[in-house]
Amino acid sequence: MTEVTYRIVEHDGGFAYKVGDVFSETFPSHDAALQAAQAAAAEQQVPGSTEGIRYQDPKGDWHDETARGNDRPTAKVVD
Repeated sequence: MTEVTYRIVEHDGGFAYKVGDVFSETFPSHDAALQAAQAAAAEQQVPGSTEGIRYQDPKGDWHDETARGNDRPTAKVVD
């Protein structure tokens, strides 16, 4: 199973959460960023419906796959 980690970091004069190299919007306080990260992590784990997806890989090739709605990652917040 995939694991997604949300990290609370200082960013752009405030605080943000970060997943990989991607930052959220900037929040005025650490607590606000932490609450937003916790909400995002909870939402990340909610099952959805099974859907067909299409994506382009780094080489520019297109792929069609089925994404199972119950195949959700484990999400955690690191403060």
